[in-house]
Amino acid sequence: MPDKLTNDELLALASDVLAIEARAIDALRERLNEDFVAACELCLQTTGRIVVSGMGKSGHVSNKIAATLASTGTPAFFMHPAEASHGDLGMITSQDLLLAISYSGETKEVVTILPVVKRMGAKLLSITGNPKSTMAQAADVHLDISVAEEACPLNLAPTASTTATLAMGDALAVALLKSRGFTAEDFARSHPSGTLGKRLLLRVSDVMRSGDRVPAVKADVSLRDGLMEMTDKGLGMTAIVDDNLTIKGIFTDGDLRRTLDSGADIHKTKIRDVMHTDCKTTTADILAAEALHILEENKITSLLVVDEDGKLVGALNIHDLFREGLM
Repeated sequence: MPDKLTNDELLALASDVLAIEARAIDALRERLNEDFVAACELCLQTTGRIVVSGMGKSGHVSNKIAATLASTGTPAFFMHPAEASHGDLGMITSQDLLLAISYSGETKEVVTILPVVKRMGAKLLSITGNPKSTMAQAADVHLDISVAEEACPLNLAPTASTTATLAMGDALAVALLKSRGFTAEDFARSHPSGTLGKRLLLRVSDVMRSGDRVPAVKADVSLRDGLMEMTDKGLGMTAIVDDNLTIKGIFTDGDLRRTLDSGADIHKTKIRDVMHTDCKTTTADILAAEALHILEENKITSLLVVDEDGKLVGALNIHDLFREGLM
């Protein structure tokens, strides 16, 4: 059994790994040239999809690169090269681009499918660590991600090389994103369940209470009746409206505490006498994230929703936004 590494030795080893991988990425940056520009142009000219393929560790990296491309505006998917020879080549059309990844550039499963892909008329972009390899020579455009050394002490396990490949894939995806004018809203549309998607797509109309779920009373009702409405609707407030549903005021839990402290009789007091007219409202078409900003900025928990004529159409509180994952 080898001797157990000390804490200092573990930290020193981790530091060396990170330093080696950082140098590998720095070296890539220094080698960026017209080949990268040509790779971007090839991707942008592709009318089909980018089919990313790699074996082993390169396969895992390929899968991630395909996912990053797809989520940033470049249609892409991963194809396992071994499965490709057994029917999955049918996924590729002449309008597609094959992005083939292999550090050696000689991975048998990938090299085997290249002639078939070329005969289809699909273009080939390769990422390898050997510009003289079979994959590099066969490609329409080649990107060199060679590294001086692996972070593995044995210089065997793909470490710095896979990091370099991943970084090059990210650089390509971001360059294409910018070239396509891909926006945060576009990103949200492909991530509708994520926090960003909800912040950019979810509107007040999607989360507000409406119809009978909106607490509202007339100004001449007693405070008791107003409290019953608040309790029934469970929003910690009620709107006070006229016959046309135009908002005249609002009465909240905070108002209730202050009213009871003053000794008011809930049966005899009219709600118009204790409501306040300076209530915050919003419209149904704004983003829910904007409504959250209004709540936070004004240190309140509920908002009334009005239409273009100022009539009450809905209500929401901070718990509705919390349930939607906006907080």
